[in-house]
This record gives sequence, C-alpha cells and structure tokens, in this order.
Amino acid sequence: MDRCRYQPLIAKELELPGCAIYNSQPATPPRTLIDILDETVKTHRQHLAIDNGQTSLTYRQLQEEIVSRAATLRAAGVGKGDYVGIRMTSGTVDLYVSILAVLTAGAAYVPVDVDDPDERANTVWTEAGVCVVLTDGPRLTPHHPLARSNESKSERPTTDDTAWIIFTSGSTGKPKGVAVTHGSAAAFVDAEAQLFLPERPIAPGDRVLAGLSVAFDASCEEMWLAWRNGACLVPAPRSLVKAGTDLGAFLIRQSISIVSTVPTLAAMWPSEALQRVRLLILGGEACPTELVGRLASKACTVWNTYGPTEATVVSCAAPLVAGQLVRIGLPLAGWQLAVIGPNGEPVAWGETGELVIAGAGLARYLDIEKDKTKFAPLRSLDWPRACRTGDLVRADPEGLVFIGRDDEQVKLGGRRIELGEIDAALMMLPGVSAAASAIRRSETGTPLLIGYIVRDAAASDTDRQFLRDHLPTALVPFLINLKQLPLRTSGKVDRAALPWPPPSDGEEPAFKGSTGWLAEQWRKVLGAPIQENTNFFDIGGTSLAAAQLVSLLRQRCPGFSVVDIYQHPTLFEMAHRVDQLTSTQQRMRIVKPQPTWTGYVQFGILLAFLTFESFRWFIVMGLFKASATSFMGPLPWAERLVIPHWILLICWMIFVTMPGRVLTTAAVGRIPMAGVRPGNYPRGGWVHLRLWAAERFVTLNGINAIIGTQWCRRYARLLGCRVDQTAQIHALPPVTGLASYGTSCVVEPDADLAGWWLDGDILRVGTVDISIGARVSARAVLLPGTVVEPFAEVQPGVCVEGTITGDGVDFNEKHIAESDGTGSMLRYTLTLLLIDVLPAISAIPAVALCTYVLWDTEAVENLVVATLILAIPVTMMSIVSYAALLTGLIRFAARYMAPGIYSSHGVHAWAAWLTHRLMSDARNGLFAFYASLLTPTWLRLLGARIGRDVEASTIVAPPSLLHADNGSFLADDVLLAPFELRGDTLVLGVSSIGKRSFVGNSGIVGLDHFTPDGSLVGVLGSAPVPSQIRTGSSWLGRPAMSIPRRLDELPDPRLAFDPPLRLKIARGAVESMRIIPWVISALLIASLVGLMLTVLDYCGLTIAIVAGGVLLFTAGVVACLLATAAKWVLMPNVGAGHQHPLWSSFVWCNELALTFVESLALPWMLRLLYGTPLLNMWLRTMGAEIGNGVWCETHRFPEAELVSLGDGVSVNRQCVLADSSIPRPVNATGPSDIEGRSHTRPGCYSLTRNYSWIGLNYRSSVLGYAR
Repeated sequence: MDRCRYQPLIAKELELPGCAIYNSQPATPPRTLIDILDETVKTHRQHLAIDNGQTSLTYRQLQEEIVSRAATLRAAGVGKGDYVGIRMTSGTVDLYVSILAVLTAGAAYVPVDVDDPDERANTVWTEAGVCVVLTDGPRLTPHHPLARSNESKSERPTTDDTAWIIFTSGSTGKPKGVAVTHGSAAAFVDAEAQLFLPERPIAPGDRVLAGLSVAFDASCEEMWLAWRNGACLVPAPRSLVKAGTDLGAFLIRQSISIVSTVPTLAAMWPSEALQRVRLLILGGEACPTELVGRLASKACTVWNTYGPTEATVVSCAAPLVAGQLVRIGLPLAGWQLAVIGPNGEPVAWGETGELVIAGAGLARYLDIEKDKTKFAPLRSLDWPRACRTGDLVRADPEGLVFIGRDDEQVKLGGRRIELGEIDAALMMLPGVSAAASAIRRSETGTPLLIGYIVRDAAASDTDRQFLRDHLPTALVPFLINLKQLPLRTSGKVDRAALPWPPPSDGEEPAFKGSTGWLAEQWRKVLGAPIQENTNFFDIGGTSLAAAQLVSLLRQRCPGFSVVDIYQHPTLFEMAHRVDQLTSTQQRMRIVKPQPTWTGYVQFGILLAFLTFESFRWFIVMGLFKASATSFMGPLPWAERLVIPHWILLICWMIFVTMPGRVLTTAAVGRIPMAGVRPGNYPRGGWVHLRLWAAERFVTLNGINAIIGTQWCRRYARLLGCRVDQTAQIHALPPVTGLASYGTSCVVEPDADLAGWWLDGDILRVGTVDISIGARVSARAVLLPGTVVEPFAEVQPGVCVEGTITGDGVDFNEKHIAESDGTGSMLRYTLTLLLIDVLPAISAIPAVALCTYVLWDTEAVENLVVATLILAIPVTMMSIVSYAALLTGLIRFAARYMAPGIYSSHGVHAWAAWLTHRLMSDARNGLFAFYASLLTPTWLRLLGARIGRDVEASTIVAPPSLLHADNGSFLADDVLLAPFELRGDTLVLGVSSIGKRSFVGNSGIVGLDHFTPDGSLVGVLGSAPVPSQIRTGSSWLGRPAMSIPRRLDELPDPRLAFDPPLRLKIARGAVESMRIIPWVISALLIASLVGLMLTVLDYCGLTIAIVAGGVLLFTAGVVACLLATAAKWVLMPNVGAGHQHPLWSSFVWCNELALTFVESLALPWMLRLLYGTPLLNMWLRTMGAEIGNGVWCETHRFPEAELVSLGDGVSVNRQCVLADSSIPRPVNATGPSDIEGRSHTRPGCYSLTRNYSWIGLNYRSSVLGYAR
C-alpha cells in the first residue's frame, strides 16, 4: 500500500457544522491481515521479522514457519470460520508464529493470558466456541468437536472473516467476547501506518517492543506496527515487563525504537531508557499531563491514543507536546466519531458528552443481545451501527479531550475492567454481606484496585487465595473491611464516597531508622496501614507498585531491585535487605608496587623465549639452504649449517607450521598454568609470573589465525577448557584453561575471554562460563567469574562480569547448531596453511633477487654495500607482493560475501572468517598503508566503495560490504559490518558511512547500519539503529546515547576538507617516508642472518642458537630505540591543549612516528615486553612519566609525554591512553594522569581534558567509556 500523509476531517465540511461530529479520510482499500503480511514478506524477505534475543527469524523464515504450522492446523481440521484458543508463554517466538499460523489457516485466534486462572480460560474458550487450543510446545489440544462442512479448509480468509476474539471484563462478572474481522483489523493497521512518523516511516531496522499480553487488544498494535512496515518485533517476557524499571535496560539492550504501552508503565522507566526510542505510543488509560513533559522530546515522537476493544484497538489519536493540553485526538482514516448528549443528539463544540464511534473499525459481540444494545443504530446521524463507549469527552475541534466514564467500567494498567466483575467475586467470599470495588491512587499516583467488604471477620490469606483462583492476577484487589458501604439516594453504592486512605483499625507502630524510612515509602506507593510483618503484596502491592517502590528506594539504595521485593516481601525483611545493600562501602587500600625481583625473572624468561625463536630461525635457514641447494647447487655460505633433512622436516612440522605451533603453545602453556585455580594472587608473584610467561609464549608463537576454526576448539581443550564440539569460538581461549563453552554457543571476533585482570596489586583469576546457545558479541570483555547463562547475549564492545541472564525464553524454541563436517575441517586447515606461508610466498621475488645479486659476492665490504643498495627495492617487492596476494584472496572471498543469512558451516562462513583474518593481518603487516593518502585506494582495490576525500585509519571491515561517502572519517580500530553468528546462522550486511560523517576510535557500525551525512559516532561508541540516527546527530557510548553537537569554528575549513594541491603533495612526501621502518626491518633481518651464521661458523650450532637469542634481543632494543629517536625527531614538542587541523604537519608527523612504533618496535620487541620494567623504561624514553612498580600491559600512548602513571599503577590489556582526540576535523591534545594506587580495567580508553584518576577502579559500564 502506498503511504500518504493523513489529514483528518472535522465539522466544517458536514451538514451539522455546529455539532460535535468528527469525520476522517476514507479507509484504505479493503484487505486482510494475511494480505498485509504477504506484501511485507515479498518486499523484505531478508530483514528480521521477530527477534527475542535468542531466536530470530527473517520474514522469509517466518513465512516458512507459518506455512508449516498452518498446514498442521489444516490437517487437524482447522480452517476458515473456526476459532483457536491460544495460551502460550509470553516473550516466545512460538507465541507469535502460532498467531500468524492460525490467521493463515483462515481461523481466528482467541488468546488467554498464561497467568490467568484455568477457570477464566475455560470460560473464555467455551463462550467463544473454540475447536482447539494451542499451548506451549506448541501443543494442539481439542477443546470442542470440529464442525465439519463442505467448505474448503485451505481457503484464505476474506475481509468479513473474524481475525481475533478478545474478551473484556463483564459487568455481571462474566467476560464479554469481542470479534474483530480481517477487514477492520487491516483498516486499523493501514490507518496507523499513514498516521505515525510520515517523515521517517517505520521501516526495516526499527525494532518494536512486544511487551503486552496478547489477551490485551493493544498487543495487536505492537505486532502489526512491525509486520506492516518490515520492522522487527522484539517480544519481552511478561515477568520483565512487570518489573517496570528493569524493562528500561531491556529497551536499551535490544535497541528498541518503537514502543506502544500504557502511561503507568512508561512513567516508571528512567529517561535514558527511551534514548533510542523514536516513536512512543501511549494508550489504554488516561495520560497525566506531567508525564508528557518528561517523555516528549525532539528525538522521540509521542502519541496519545484512544479506542475501545469494540472499535478495533485505536479509534483516534493525538500527538503529545510538552506544555499543551492532553487530547485523545482525531479519528483514524475510516473511523467516525461523535459526541452525543443525553438526548441522543450531537452536542455543540466545547460541550461534554458521551463518545460514540462508527466506521471501519466496528467489531461485534459474540452475545447477540449485547451486540444489539452496544451497537444500536444512532438515528440522529443515520449510523446503522454505532459503539457507545460510555466515556465522557469534551468536544474540542482540535481533538477530543477525555473527561472520564459515566458507568462502572474503568481501566487499570491499560486493561479495561468492569467493577461489577470484581464486586461479584467479592460477594462470593464467605460471610460477606455487601461488597464494592473502586480504583484509588496512592501518593505517588499508582492506581490501586481496592475491594471493600462488609463482614465481621477481617480479610485473610484464604480470602486473597480465593480471589486469585477466580480472577486474573491483575484484578485481585486489596481488601478493606467496613461496617457498611456508603449509598446514594438511589440506593446504589456511592463509589466516590468509599473511604481512602483506608481507616485504621488500630494504632500503627512508630517505626525508626531504615524501617521507618521504608515504611514511609510503602505508604507513598500503597497508602495502606503497615505493620512490621506486613507483606507488600497482601496490602495491594502489584508488579507496577513494586516498580514504583524500586524507583523510590534506589534514590537511597541504588543496588535495590524488583527481585529484592519478591525475595523480601515483608517490611522487616525488606528493611534488613536495604541495610545490607547500603552498608557496603568501597574501601581505599594500600597498593604495593611490583616487586623488583619480578623484572629480573621476566628478563630471564624473555631471553629463553628469544632463544627458542632463534632455534626456529635456524630451522627456516636450514630449510632454505636445503631447498636452494636442490635447485642451484652448493651455496657459498652457511657451510656449517648441516642438519639432516628428516630432522629439519620434523622440526619444521612441530615448531614452524600452524598445527605444530598450536600443539607446542598448548603444551608449554599447560606447564606454568598447572595447579592455578580461581582466586586472588599478588601482582608480580609466582602465579602472576607463570600466567605472564604463558601469555607471552602465545604471543611469540602467533597462533591468532586459528580463531574461528576447528583448531581453536582443539587448542582450548588442550589448555584444559571444556568445549562442546558445536561451539563457535572466534577469540583465543584463556591460557588458564578456566573456561567452558556450551553447546551451540558463539564467541565472535576480538572478544576478550582471558579470565584475569589486575585489580591494583591483586591478580584476579576466575572462570568464564559460556552456556548453551549463549552469544558473546564482537569486542566484548568478559571479566573473571562471568557466567553467560543459556541463550543470553553479551552486546558488542561491552565489559561484563557476574551472571549475564537471558530473557527467559524456553530452550525448546532455540535453533541448535550442528558440528562441522570433515569437509569444513579440511577447508579451514588448508586455508590456515596458506595464510601461514603468505609472507614467505610474498618474499620469494625479493629473496630470488638477493640470491641472484649476491651469489658470487665474497668480500664482506661488497656484501654490506650490496645489501644496503638492495634494501629499498627488496622491501618494495615484498610489500607489493604481499599486498597483491591479500587483494586476490579478499576479492575471491568477496564472491561469497553478499548480504544475507547463511549457514555458519558453509562456504559463506568460511569467506567471512577468511576476510576478517586477512584484513586483520593487513592492518598489522601493512600498517603504513592506513591513515594515509593511499588508504582509500587500498580499500577500493580490496572491493570497498569509497568516495572522494575519505580519511580512513586502521579499520577492520569486509571491504565488499563497506560503503563510505565523500569526506567521511573512520578513525583507528573502527569495526564496520562485522558478521554476526546466531546459532547455526551467519548474518552478513552492509555498513554505510554518510558524507562527512565521523566514526571515532574503536567505534562500531554494525551490519545493515549507516551513519547519515554529518553524523558523529564517538570514541568507543556504537552507531544506533538506522531508524534513530539523523543527519548531523552525535552519538556516544554503548548503547549509543544522543548528545548535543558542539561545532567549533575552524580557522581554515580547507585544512579539514578539500585541501589545496600543495598540502596533498606535502602530505604525500611525509607519508612516503613510512617505508623507512620496513627497510630497517629488512636490514635487521639481513644483519641477524649474517651474524647468526658467523657465530655458527666459529662456535657451532648450539652456541649459535643461544647467541641468536641475545642477538634477537639486541635487534629488538635497536628497533625500540630507533622508534624513540623517530618520535623525538618528528615530534619534539607536543603541548597540551593544542588543536591541529587534519591537514597539518603535526598530524602527518605524528602518524609517521606511530608507524615506527607499530611497524618496527612492536613486531621486534614491544609485543613481548608487556608487564615488564623494560616496557616502562621504553615508555620513559618516549616522554611518559612512569612511577615505580608500575605494571603496564599496553604500549599505546599516542602522545606519551602527556601521560603520567603514579607509583604502583596497573594498566590492563587493550587499554589506550589517548592524549589526542579527533571529535571533529581537528586533532586535540591534553594530559592524562593516573595517580598512585590506581588501575584500569581491560579495554579502557582514557581521553583528554585533564582527567586524573586517584586510587580508583577505572571502569565503565560501556567498555572503557567513563571519565
């Protein structure tokens, strides 16, 4: 259906211009809900249709499930004209698939809340005449004999067929069934599609909360807001929805952008819970004026809706604007409204009367007599059928204003109830002579259902249990005893005169301390008398009231949760729990510096590791000599390098090849880790040294390529981890062996599962448990002791600890992955061997050239001169060859990298793994290509769509899925279009960066996400879903929070965008010098080979191997000192508080100095120095102030002279102390100080602007982003 803007029509165009009659545009052309779904499936087959956090289905998969279940229903005899009862667990995908299957089969669904009593369920299904009932499983149970007819059960429903039957509360105590046809339902769905967000309609990428019971007609709005527009429905368990404040975290975690709810629930969410929501629809009850001011914002459009079940969910709506009158608005397209006075005639504008509804949305009662009464003709307007709502409204031409009700029907929590139904249940209590119910409000505004009874005996637990057996949980009232009920002159109960607050039957005790404070909060929420042993739920406490209470208690006790109320429901127990939580205080402890002797032991271990590396060098040299001799005859050098070929081959297989390195790494790693258990150990002690040595050996052996392959599972088992054969592990397991990977769990690339961190001078070691079906997303950090429960999900880039819970969805609903086959194992193993020899293959032309030139060179002087002359061409040949090989392989893999959903065991998953691996290798091996004029060309060669004047640094992205528009900026370590693994499926999608958009350091732009023109995603931030981000907006953190944009005026815009040619030439000249670190590395290799062979000639193989370790250490020291020298030559004066345009020599020279560190110092030495005094010494040479006893696990100090680390500081792995930031096209610098006794957690990112950490645990709820 085409979308058009909806403009309601009002009285000016009618025959009765002075009367309160509201007409609207005509309804859309008639169709069914199945027609709507089919159109959406056809248009959006690959987009997500439903996702509850554990199970997700695209529209194509959803349709397949629907067709399968509909066929099962038809086989059971269910079809057109039948009614099917549904009673399934909330929050499950099965529930919604079953609803759609019933509709597709041509039947109507009759929902009952799973929490409702069995008696009510049977009453509903008997009244409706359902033939079968669908329950969890899904299980199909006959309820009433199927009526056999000659009509085909395979027919599609028509617009006149019933779609659903919702039961509302009845005034006689008996629920009333309301049947809505497909035609009315589709008209409602299409009308809302016209009404909401006409400028940026709901679309794929939007995520719609499904938090309401399907027995509540507003749930239909949730479902079809998603399925009409190609968005994704996100079911939430009812237990979570009832938690109130805790649902806010769910909205953020699930990136919810569309919400339909009741005002009572929305009022309990913290404002940050709605930061990603762009459409909030309120309905079901009157909306308080004060709530509008808090909810309405520029980023979120808020609508107030109104409509009885008898008129298909919503009949009219109005936008809510802070400071303006709250209206229920004007009619939807196809609906007609009138305000009628007591005489049955329309009232004049501005007057009050009963709201009457007609038009496309009219439903019908199953009870024919009630239908005749409720939908009697309105003769004054010649409406053949009209719904009399019983609601009083004021006829305002700009939109109806709700006044109240003129009968005994009320709404509680969005659920319409008849007080007569409650009265009838109260009269069934033993000994009750009279009863009445009413809605009252507490001091906090919480609506409370109160039941007043007249009898001698006080209310007891038995009475409350009786009511729970006969009423839905939400309709069980708080009981108050009265001597008599107040009556009107007519003899009817005067509900308005029922006492509130309730009369006290005795003297209430005077509570003191925290008990007294807690009792006062109870009074604010419940307004009832309180004793020490009073149970919160026995005096009117509901889930909504519990959420209100939590909001109050968290002002004094932030750790208090809804769970605490259920676990400690009495006043005394709850007060004790509050005391427990508030008495916990963080204590400052004295942090001891790292012991001096630790550094000497580390130095010895480093020499041993480098000696082992020297041994591998001799193996490679021996193989090269043997191969060259076979092709070219005896060589004039390395005459004493004589090792039998079979020994060389065995050593090569064990110590050089990837499978061999995996085995040796695991074997050596198990030795120091033997006996290490979860616990706390001294920093720099023996356990810490053993852990450090094991991790450095892993770094030395370079086995990162195995992540994501079957070899990674085998390596984890060798370390001692418990690993299921279906686990998909794309991050190295902890060397401690203290991890378990459950069936079908997923760990995505770059996740940190090390299982340890430094808390000051304490090493905390713990287990990491990833349960069945759990998912750890890319770049997440799991601290020791973390347990990811079954089917739970850790979001990308966040740091978590403790227990990560799922959303309570049934295990039977999950898609369990299968283990890899032999073919897959062979494919990955051969690819690993290829990746391992790529650098050697790329070096063949260079080695051949050197061999040819130096073959007959005997004089040492001539050999040195020739080596120096060949250094640059040989380096260039190797670089070009390596880049060409990478380009060819990545281009080949791109053939299998089209956006879509695939098996995680097929060729597409292999291509995604290979591309990620090669792009990571390119970022390390070809570091000089990045953050340069060459970067856009390099990315285009790899297959990316890159616009003009794009600035890209060390990004990680599948090139074929990256689109970057003109002038966009991608900072260091940005992750773009990362593939997602969910069970046995792989999801691929495109990331698009808009014109002059900025993505900060370590930012993430997920698949199918884009950043519009001029937008900004800050450091360590994630791009929000496409439906939320707007042109020119700024976002920070994980989950993304919208922040105000501050635009600084640039001295010369050309220095940021569109620079003159002279600046491009100057920059190119500076960047051409990035080849120098590679040339130096080539010379170091040549020098080491020559020196090792010289020692071999004079001293023999054993001494040469030992000397080789010393020579490798010396080469590493030289590389580090050259990086230091380059820094001081290029960047002698870095001042705090300065700003520099991107097109300035400061930025170019800074990047050149960084190239010396990353391409020279890091591969030769720095990667092995983490946590040692040697790293601290080098950082001091770079200008950093490093105190005594510092343990530092990172070298990433971009402007080291602006960093100060106090005595005893611990800086954990993957941290960046970044003193330069680029929040705009300007580079800014500022000091970062970490004073004594402080520490950072893994993955933190320190920014500029004089932030000083003193004795603190520097940690963020969003990975690293805190100050």
